[in-house]
Amino acid sequence: MAEITAALVKDLREKTGAGMMDCKKALTEAAGDLEAAIDWLRKKGLSAAAKKSGRVTAEGLVGVVSEGRRAAMVEINAETDFVARNEAFQNFVEEVARAALKVGDDLEKLSSAVVASGRTVADEITHLIATIGENMSVRRARVLEVPSGVVASYIHGALKPGLGKIGVLAAIEAPTEDDAIEQLGRQIGMHVAATRPAALDVSGIDPTSVERERAVLTEQARASGKPDAVIEKMIEGRIRKFYEEVVLLEQVWVHDGESRVKAVLEKAGVKLAGFDRFQLGEGIEKEENDFAAEVAKAAGG
Repeated sequence: MAEITAALVKDLREKTGAGMMDCKKALTEAAGDLEAAIDWLRKKGLSAAAKKSGRVTAEGLVGVVSEGRRAAMVEINAETDFVARNEAFQNFVEEVARAALKVGDDLEKLSSAVVASGRTVADEITHLIATIGENMSVRRARVLEVPSGVVASYIHGALKPGLGKIGVLAAIEAPTEDDAIEQLGRQIGMHVAATRPAALDVSGIDPTSVERERAVLTEQARASGKPDAVIEKMIEGRIRKFYEEVVLLEQVWVHDGESRVKAVLEKAGVKLAGFDRFQLGEGIEKEENDFAAEVAKAAGG
């Protein structure tokens, strides 16, 4: 029997798209014969993943797991919304979120983490692609932690606890980890889900985007024909309005429609150390299909 080397396993993975453990098993079953191993994988349906790797994945689920001072959030994509209702896929998203809680949000490290099946995240997703029949990908992950306080999580429109299409983490530094702080964190999560802030504070806004906004506002203000001193005040007022729209601490608290978020935090005696918001498929260019044209084509029209 030919020696089953790492290079041979790698070659089989590249040819079939199957997971590493499946490739090792196939080579063992085929006594090291590469072509026979390919046939073995094809018979088991495990080489199908390679055929699906080019398909757009803009559906799927966002998953969150929170454990007191540390929480993790992941986005795992698939081709259709149907997969989000698949129990095996849901379990996988939960497992990847728990793995991120342990190993962090570096995708390379996360892909090597082992899940309940005994396979790595990378191999498990290849296995799911073959068994469920859709291309999938672990798109991103985020882990937040505070030395004292809580990292609250929130899922908007949850399909089940911890799984949905919009997820938020809110890291609150506080002297305690009581229910009131947890509730405030959930409220912040709801606020962030609704308002989509670009940054925590003014310093987090890209200066280039501020200057671009200022240039647009300047042109608008000059069109009014007012004196330069008045124009300058108009611009500064509009820049403040811009910050109120995109900076979390400057936004109006959605829960009362009056207070600033920073005032709510000050009143509670806590600090918001960080946040993140994942919206499923955000930024992914989806394919627009003409269903009628597809039917006509299939019918030979």
